[in-house]
Amino acid sequence: MSFEEYLQELADPETQFSVSKLVRLSGLTPDEAARLANLWPELELRRRRRLVEELLDVAEDSVDQDYDRVFFIALADRDAEVRRHAIKGLWEHEGRDLAEELLRLLRDDADAAVRAEAAIALGRFAVQAEFGALPATDAERIDHGLRDTVNDTQEIVEVRGRALESLGARSLPWVPDLIEEMFDSGDRRLRLSAVHAMGRSCDAVWLPMLLGELEDSDAELRFEVAGAIGSIADQSAAPHLLALLDDEDAEVQEAAIGALGEIGGTEAKEALVELQAEGDERLQDAAHAALEALDVAQDPLGVQLREQTNGGEPDP
Repeated sequence: MSFEEYLQELADPETQFSVSKLVRLSGLTPDEAARLANLWPELELRRRRRLVEELLDVAEDSVDQDYDRVFFIALADRDAEVRRHAIKGLWEHEGRDLAEELLRLLRDDADAAVRAEAAIALGRFAVQAEFGALPATDAERIDHGLRDTVNDTQEIVEVRGRALESLGARSLPWVPDLIEEMFDSGDRRLRLSAVHAMGRSCDAVWLPMLLGELEDSDAELRFEVAGAIGSIADQSAAPHLLALLDDEDAEVQEAAIGALGEIGGTEAKEALVELQAEGDERLQDAAHAALEALDVAQDPLGVQLREQTNGGEPDP
């Protein structure tokens, strides 16, 4: 089947949508992408939505396939759900062309969920900027775009919070002040995002503030605090996390277990080994996963060799 014939089939509302043929959209040439872009507005909304949803699933399972040109076309779709899925579909794309599109969506898109998704996606570009992998002018545009969003009191807090979380990866002089300002803003959503940003900073300077929130009455905040402490990975914090292993909220317990796996050290490992032996099944599974992550962090080559010896399977 030629590409033109495939496009005609794709556009025909009477033709059953074929997931197996989606591979035809992988690795499009510029000419093929242009032809698909011309056809795109003619596709029924339900087909456009299903197309990007199916491509998302396929892209996650098939790393050798490339649907980026399709997702770039979908970024300009008139439907917000399609645009949001398109942003997710470009999760591995790190080109400056996408950064510019994300900044445009963050600034101008009419749908708050799309703006929030754009703010999240800009987080990986913030990480690139932090490691000097972006031109200075690009990094500056991203920093300013995210900062302007956080400071925009007319923007909904979900979008502002997501922008703050992405900025957490940046070690610019004004970022800690912004995080602390949002933490003390009195808005619960911004407080949660500030904690998340503290974790993304991987800076132990935030530990005293985070440790002070471990007994907060808000389970979601305790969850974020545990995750942030894990990201900072300072072994001195391990004893403080042990109390969360008995937290009344299951997700908080699991976040604390995961954090201990990230932190490592003798005390964390002993707690995880004990939990794997004596906890209920859910906690045993979480402790097992945390111990595996800890083993990989401490001895990645050894884990790889053991998996090869076991035929690709991890140690039991």
